[in-house]
Amino acid sequence: MSDERIPFVSLIIPAKNEGNNVRTTVESALRAKTHHPFEIVIVDDGSTDGCCEFLASEANEQIKLITTQGIGAAPARNLGADHSRGEYLIFCDAHLFFQDYWIDHLLGLIRSGQADAVSPGIVSTNRPNLVGYGQTLNRMLGVQWNRQISLPTPTAILPGGCLAMARNVFFDVGGFDRGFQVWGFEDVEISIKLWLFGYKCFVQPAVKVFHLFRESYPYRVTFDHVYYNMLRMAYSHFNESRIAACRKLIHHADPARIEAAVLAGGVLEQREHYFSRRKYDDEWFMRRFGIPF
Repeated sequence: MSDERIPFVSLIIPAKNEGNNVRTTVESALRAKTHHPFEIVIVDDGSTDGCCEFLASEANEQIKLITTQGIGAAPARNLGADHSRGEYLIFCDAHLFFQDYWIDHLLGLIRSGQADAVSPGIVSTNRPNLVGYGQTLNRMLGVQWNRQISLPTPTAILPGGCLAMARNVFFDVGGFDRGFQVWGFEDVEISIKLWLFGYKCFVQPAVKVFHLFRESYPYRVTFDHVYYNMLRMAYSHFNESRIAACRKLIHHADPARIEAAVLAGGVLEQREHYFSRRKYDDEWFMRRFGIPF
């Protein structure tokens, strides 16, 4: 590695009504071997099931708990980053299982200069023969898992379940979209933003993290939330024709109402700022990864 110093790392875990998953995820993270000193920052975003209460009775100086009242997935991740100390940030879902030295191998790709942001292979805990190696987008702007790879490979989208980057990179791109609602497109938006700003997103197949894929959400997610985030992302990064294409994807809500809310949220100012900062445009991104949108 180009940097022999072992940097401090922050694992940032947003949680809402996760049941026992927070405990098992934390225990797995603390148990997995690593050379990196690290902290775990948990953002309990308005849970009503007491999933983080055990942290109060089992104090650990490595763990920091932040309590919020339902600010949403993207703002919760940003808040965790704001309260973290790590030189490197790893954003994790609250339902993961880790292997020894996963942090070391994941960050090794960044510290060597090959990548700026990295995700591991994502293994389904229920079907361990299924492994996703990053994601791409289809013609409906839906995510599709990439096929198996054996070497570190660029990926259009870093899965939000586990993604890592240097602290300075995260804050340089402004973190996750600070205007997003509840849930939807957080990982897609930040991945596109990273690429457009000139950063490289990779998958490290040598690292595999086990992820619990759930059949339903333990909190309320509506079409309005998802469509709002999609259209806000489009206005932030896409040309006019792709914004129009995103409007046509809104089927279970009033497109005009969603768009009015997005425009009222300051997205045009954000668009102007992002366009002045980026090194590539959305056409380059779509061509780079062969995305038919």
